[in-house]
Amino acid sequence: MTADRTELTELTACQLLAGYRRGDFSPVEATRAVLDRIERIQPLVNAFVRVDADAALDAAAASAARWLRQEPCGPLDGVPATVKDLLLQRGVPALRGSRTTGAGVAASEDSPSVGRLRDAGAVLIGRTTTPEFGWKGVTDSPRHGVTGNPYDHSRTAGGSSGGSAAAVAYGAGPLSLGTDGGGSIRIPAAFCGIFGLKPTYGRVPLYPPSAFGTLSHVGPMTRDAADAALLLDVISGADWRDWSHLGPADAVTDRLGEGVRGLRIAYSPSFGGQVAVAPAVAAAVRKAVGALASLGAYVEEADPDFADPVESFHTLWSAGAARLVQPLGPAQRKELDPGLRELAATGARFSAVEYLAAVDVRMELGRRMGRFHTAYDLLVTPTLPITAFEAGAQAPLSSRHRRWAGWTPFTYPFNMTQQPAASVPCGLDADGLPIGVQLVAARHADALVLRAAHALYASGTATLPAPPL
Repeated sequence: MTADRTELTELTACQLLAGYRRGDFSPVEATRAVLDRIERIQPLVNAFVRVDADAALDAAAASAARWLRQEPCGPLDGVPATVKDLLLQRGVPALRGSRTTGAGVAASEDSPSVGRLRDAGAVLIGRTTTPEFGWKGVTDSPRHGVTGNPYDHSRTAGGSSGGSAAAVAYGAGPLSLGTDGGGSIRIPAAFCGIFGLKPTYGRVPLYPPSAFGTLSHVGPMTRDAADAALLLDVISGADWRDWSHLGPADAVTDRLGEGVRGLRIAYSPSFGGQVAVAPAVAAAVRKAVGALASLGAYVEEADPDFADPVESFHTLWSAGAARLVQPLGPAQRKELDPGLRELAATGARFSAVEYLAAVDVRMELGRRMGRFHTAYDLLVTPTLPITAFEAGAQAPLSSRHRRWAGWTPFTYPFNMTQQPAASVPCGLDADGLPIGVQLVAARHADALVLRAAHALYASGTATLPAPPL
């Protein structure tokens, strides 16, 4: 039986795998559908920097043969997947949105998460757009231009994993690997109406190491929480190239259906009045919190005990930018995004003592959140206080913010603390733009975040209309 190609692009990874198992359609059909979708959406949102159609179809044909024998090679056999263009992928260059990288220099190895996708049988479709070296919360770069939002092409997809979010939202593969150093999975997930998880730091090994150090995480960007759980189980686990990786963890898919009954949930609508939240966002997030309560969770309004750590985050982030561009000569630096060049110059002026003072703030923040989670299983906040703004701008043109961290106050604190945090879609504003609710748990409690997110999907709270084509 052959399914309509348009319908295949709307299926989750779990649904595709079930269809392969039953023989309803093949990985070749699914891959052709995704490639057709990419051809249609690329002029609209610029989600991809590279598409490997021939290699993808070859991989899909090999997968189809295995499914005919009912001998899949792994848990993702035949599922189309994409990779953010910061991670290494054997045989292709990692351009990283920069004119300073070489298009003719192919990677000789996979990053750990990419290699595990490959080993699990996923069909690697292509590489998604990122701002230069992933430095900001929107996706535009000197090399590849601007990535638009599937719900309104004149708005930003968010960043830095904006290409991955736009691809998943538009059905160009149900699975994508993103990275998150200050919200770079959750920001575009919220703006594009998909699910995005920043796992506990070290749960997914990262190589090569990020210049932004232990702020940077790798995680899944998917159609729903069930797909994210499936992908997280594949990409988790030790890799000797990352000395900071965590040991083996229990499979999160095994606990996905446990629900939220009896969980203690703290709902913080504005971090104690520190954040001005758009009324439509506040209303949608409150409705999602009400859904969790109706499913049996104990919910109360409670704020985490910390002041905005933005200055310390900026010290850490700008120092990372300075280290990132340090090897570049004067001519190459002139090719950089002007905002990155300015950020790096700021970071180069910080002393080691100032950097370590920011580390002290980070450690105290982690201590406070550790204490907070002795009283609450989950913290729920808006993912962002706003919906998507003008594409090509680092911050809303009508706002007082200059830096991207100014409009992302709910995301970067949890990179500093290394906690698992996810963005779940929870509604649309009056302009039809997606809104996200953020779920945060204590370190190592990734399964708890995914359980709560899955409960929101199962209840219908996280279901949004597809973006218009």
